[in-house]
Amino acid sequence: MKLKLKLSSTAALVLFATAAHAQSSVTLYGVLDSGFLYQSTSAASFQPHAPNLGHVYQIKDGGIYSSYWGMKGSEDIGAGYKITFKLQGVFNTTNGKLGLADTPGATAIFNQFATVGASTPFGTFDAGRQIIPMIYAMSETDVRGAQYFGSILTAWLGMNQAAGWPGTSTNAPIGALYDSSALVYNSPKFYGASLALEYAPGGVAGQFQGGTRESAVLKYSNYGLNLAAVYYNGHDTNPFPINYPTGPAVPATGLANNRFYYFGAMYTIAGFSISGSYGVGKNPANTGTADLEMASGGLGYQFNSAFKITSGYYYLKDRNHSANHSSEVAVGAEYNLSKRTKTYAQVGYVNNDGTMNQTVVYGAPVAPGKSTTAAMIGLRHTF
Repeated sequence: MKLKLKLSSTAALVLFATAAHAQSSVTLYGVLDSGFLYQSTSAASFQPHAPNLGHVYQIKDGGIYSSYWGMKGSEDIGAGYKITFKLQGVFNTTNGKLGLADTPGATAIFNQFATVGASTPFGTFDAGRQIIPMIYAMSETDVRGAQYFGSILTAWLGMNQAAGWPGTSTNAPIGALYDSSALVYNSPKFYGASLALEYAPGGVAGQFQGGTRESAVLKYSNYGLNLAAVYYNGHDTNPFPINYPTGPAVPATGLANNRFYYFGAMYTIAGFSISGSYGVGKNPANTGTADLEMASGGLGYQFNSAFKITSGYYYLKDRNHSANHSSEVAVGAEYNLSKRTKTYAQVGYVNNDGTMNQTVVYGAPVAPGKSTTAAMIGLRHTF
């Protein structure tokens, strides 16, 4: 009798442990993306007076998107509710270095995501450092998908460079790719419409708005049509000088100095995709410092499940100085060798006038006022 009771108890514990394990999951994942890049001009930095160093040949990480690795997981707590987490960081395949943090010269293991949150029937909530909703909205309304080579992403980064962003940290003066200490809510879709809200407290003692960020994204996705409207506002953005910590951080004032509006659309039918967008980035506290506009258009065709071609045109204009403007065109082809591996080839050209230094490739600076041609072939593998 005792033996039977022990066996029954052991079986119950095994079943309970199996059920509990089935309710939780942890996934390790990553991407490696590397290729060969030619660029007809180059510069050592994004500084406004950086000289042209001439053409460059190099192995470059991130022809489509950056290489990264991470882990994510969830625990089902019942009734449609899950507790989630995500840790994800960029690394450079050419030298093994980790990605940039908010502070100039600093790196971080998980510089893209370090969040804990919840998934519910009423939407998702995530807290921590993360890629913010505006970037997804821009990607979904750009035929080039906000890639690292010639896309709405490189155009938006061009706005930041024109606004004085030196590229030494992820703390940009116009909009944001990542925000630290961010609270983000994503609603469920309702007849194709969805809403994302973000608030990031600044943590500045005695000042409620010091260093804060807030954004709202309204999206619609149905019948092959993607629409997006973005509002982003930041206070005390980019407080660190390029020589930090030698040069001290700028004291928080609570003034809004980072505002970005964006409206985009993309329509896909019978393999064809067409996109268009318009955006404005400015420093509301001092519009003389930054007041820029961005326009884009794209066209692509998906030949089959393995092969597609995309193209895009991106225009930037400094509304304070009409001589400062730039236009960029990029064309790319992608072919899926397998479910996890694709190869790609891309070519782009940017015409910079005045002090503009819009780049063709993220992380490959060009000198202000210099026209540049770039071409890249590469391989991207997910695991």
